[in-house]
Amino acid sequence: MRERQTIGVTVALDLDRFKEITRSMGWTEYSPNIITGTLTALIEKLALRHRGVVVHGLDEERGTEEAIVKFVDVDLDELLEDLESIRREVEELGRRTSPNATISIGVYVGPITSLKPKPLAKAKKDPEVVMALRALRKAKKVGGNTIILL
Repeated sequence: MRERQTIGVTVALDLDRFKEITRSMGWTEYSPNIITGTLTALIEKLALRHRGVVVHGLDEERGTEEAIVKFVDVDLDELLEDLESIRREVEELGRRTSPNATISIGVYVGPITSLKPKPLAKAKKDPEVVMALRALRKAKKVGGNTIILL
């Protein structure tokens, strides 16, 4: 029997140049800093507001560098507005704290096969995650600090 597919939105978010920034600022990767701590809170708020499921990456203990969030029954325009707000907030925070941190966001609209949280290696096998990560790579390839929708 085939698994039922639901149309939804899969979002992949990743801080640009994270390792470079942590090194230049003298931050550890093992506890939240102003950027990763704020990103954790922003993603939690996004998931709650739009009833999303964080399937990978949200890390309150270390701070969030990357995340994958899936949404069903969501208003795409409102979600995109909120993602743009996250992008602008990370950019502004990066500007104020000197590391010039930015974030890239890949968005895929299409069937969702699973809403279960899982390790990244397993999450990457979901077709919708593959597509969201493809959009994320395109965002990074154009220089980051942008949102790409597939």
